[in-house]
Amino acid sequence: MSTTPSFGRRTLVATACALFCAQVHAQTTFASASAAAPAAPPAKTADAPPMATVQVNSSADKYDARRDDTATKIVVTSEEILKHGDTALADVLKRQPGVTVSGGNAGRGGGEIRMRGLGNGYTQVLLNGEPAPPGFSLDSLSPEMVERIEIVRAATAEFSTQAIAGTINIVLKKAVKVAQRELKTSLSGAGNFISPAFNVQVSDKVEKMSYSVAVNGNVGRFHQYGYQTDEAFDPSGAQTLLRRAVRYNEGPFANLSISPRVNWTLPSGDTLTSQTFLSVNGVRPDSDTRWTATTGPLPQYASDTTSLRNLVSTARTDLNWVHKFEGGGKLDTKFGLNAFNRNNDFHQFAYNGLEELTLDEITPSSAHERGFTWTGKYSAPFAENHTLAIGWDGAAARRHEERAQLGEPIPGYEPNQLHQIFDANSARLALFAQDEWNVTPKWSVYFGLRWEGLRTTSEGNDFEGMRNQSSVLSPLFQTLWKLPNSKNDQVRFALTRTYKAPDLDRLIPRRNTTTNNGPTTPDIMGNPDLKPELAWGIDTSYEHYFGEGAMLSASAYARRIDDYTRRDVRQIGSRWVQLPVNDGSAEAHGFELEAKFPLQLFYKEAPALDLRANLARNWSHVDGVPGPDNRLADQVPLSANFGVDWKASAAWTVGGSFAFKTGGLQRVSDVAYSYATVKRDLDLYALWKATPKVQLRFSVLNALAQPFTNIDLYDTGAARLRYTRESPVTPLYRIALEMKL
Repeated sequence: MSTTPSFGRRTLVATACALFCAQVHAQTTFASASAAAPAAPPAKTADAPPMATVQVNSSADKYDARRDDTATKIVVTSEEILKHGDTALADVLKRQPGVTVSGGNAGRGGGEIRMRGLGNGYTQVLLNGEPAPPGFSLDSLSPEMVERIEIVRAATAEFSTQAIAGTINIVLKKAVKVAQRELKTSLSGAGNFISPAFNVQVSDKVEKMSYSVAVNGNVGRFHQYGYQTDEAFDPSGAQTLLRRAVRYNEGPFANLSISPRVNWTLPSGDTLTSQTFLSVNGVRPDSDTRWTATTGPLPQYASDTTSLRNLVSTARTDLNWVHKFEGGGKLDTKFGLNAFNRNNDFHQFAYNGLEELTLDEITPSSAHERGFTWTGKYSAPFAENHTLAIGWDGAAARRHEERAQLGEPIPGYEPNQLHQIFDANSARLALFAQDEWNVTPKWSVYFGLRWEGLRTTSEGNDFEGMRNQSSVLSPLFQTLWKLPNSKNDQVRFALTRTYKAPDLDRLIPRRNTTTNNGPTTPDIMGNPDLKPELAWGIDTSYEHYFGEGAMLSASAYARRIDDYTRRDVRQIGSRWVQLPVNDGSAEAHGFELEAKFPLQLFYKEAPALDLRANLARNWSHVDGVPGPDNRLADQVPLSANFGVDWKASAAWTVGGSFAFKTGGLQRVSDVAYSYATVKRDLDLYALWKATPKVQLRFSVLNALAQPFTNIDLYDTGAARLRYTRESPVTPLYRIALEMKL
């Protein structure tokens, strides 16, 4: 087994010890200053429940959340979010340090957001500080709706600690400062894609009330090709199978989202805030798959055509009440309701090698979920330089799903006749406490403790009742130390306990069958005995700030995960089945480097260029899988970004960014491997300000149009199987008109 992870652990533990000793030294050095240190300033007003925000800068300094908060996080402002004219938040996030996006297409949404290069749901995505509602997709949010994005590397008690890799908190626009009327329209197109889109923002203030409404929508049509090659070899190396499939998908789509908000300031000084988020998304793709064989047989279904009609709607509404007490105390509580509906109609025709119809099947399915959330926090200064906060976070939901397989009788073939129904209930309750302490003017400390319990029950007409219950206690510690005799240098350290609970789909012991069943297209089945994955983690970083918008940082992390959940593909009877299993422990560690600065900071006569770059290197290994290459699920070993923005004149701004991430070989189990190619994305834009209220934007996304290839390998000793999937891509061109009315 590779010794690299052990080396990484020793290095990070040594770093942690060194930082701790340095902090103890600082406490002694600044003991006299501590006695005279001013009380912690009031918590900065935030649009969502703030992370631990101990400020150690003087009141005369400009507040910078990334620089001054004890809790380590990166804050992407609204200005940065809108700079490149993105229509999908995934394109904004892929430029951020330590964040990658798997799958999807540039400018067209989709893909999984990952921190530390980790997939498998290790990155938590929050909406206004709460877990995203069921069925929520980042694609349903336009960047114009977002006030800021918080990339939280180390967990705090106030938010759920289901964040082994980290948390991305999307905060929708809330504050209304001035009346606003803004309209943006765009047209995006590629060789296989076209989509007009619009965004409307309206906001105003009327005495003690303010309101805002954001409406975003787009329609379009896509078509794309994909290719798959299946190969098999016997123990002597002779090829026994070579066949190839061509897949074609095309169809229309439409998305609409609305986010109204109303704020009231009551005569007592209390505030009430109502915010609602609604989205409706529909897609109607048709597909066609054709297999040809050079060596060996065709699959059971040599060709098939499918038609899918999918409609998803999501709604969340909440009411937030804030009451301030004399003496600096504050109660902040919020009650919310959410709803989710999904309706699918899937129709499939399949044929054998003689083009004879062998399958005619309709699969309708639906899912409906209703739930509520209730959160609250009381915070107050309770001792010199201390701010205490205690609170709760509760949620409950009920889900109902139905799925049928209705096959038409065909001579010689047994049709599928299936009707599945199940109901599930889930409940979550968390209690937390945290203390924010300014030890000295240059040293702040955060202590947190969160207990979170989860319970899931389900019953269906084709499986026995299932019950899964777990609880996790998470102690948390973070500290920020601004180095003596320096206004620009600081170090951070965090020790956290996080976890990942199994989601409902992974718990239900129901098998969903696939067409042309095999190792790469197995049936999917849940495991009701799954336990949460538990992780201890440390994070360290050094930061140097040397001018407005200029900084350098280096950070390192390590995670130890127990009860690691991996995908296990096995053959049960005549069919291949994939199910999740807890399989021992896993470790991950790595480092990140970041730099950003305006070139004129060093050369006064230089062009007005803003430069930024970041690099992340990640390692991991799974104890239950033989090495080498036994990495955590789909982890990205190396990712890097480089970007430049040039203000060429008062009217013109141009820029671009280049994102790079490696793939490589990964061992999934004793007999299974996967391989992914390197991915390179180049995005370019030009912005022309015609008038102070009208501007035109031109963008090119994925300009390199690099195809993506994924390979699955199986070596059972008796046979070697190789499945190669190729996904061609095309550049996306966009023109957008932005007007303030």
